[in-house]
Amino acid sequence: MILGIPWWVYMFIIFIFLSGYMSFRALVAEKKLEQQYIEREGKVYMDRIDEKRSVKSDQKSENQMTSS
Repeated sequence: MILGIPWWVYMFIIFIFLSGYMSFRALVAEKKLEQQYIEREGKVYMDRIDEKRSVKSDQKSENQMTSS
């Protein structure tokens, strides 16, 4: 007993803080993973837009060449 409180109570308090710390670390790691996923999907989306844009500009230039 330390200060009239059993040792296991101190261990319990330490485990509570340790659990909170581990939960915080997991939250930060999950946010980082989610951000990476969002960036990857955004890049795929932007690539598709660029692809459509280039196809449209190619078609436009072909139409201008054939109409001349």
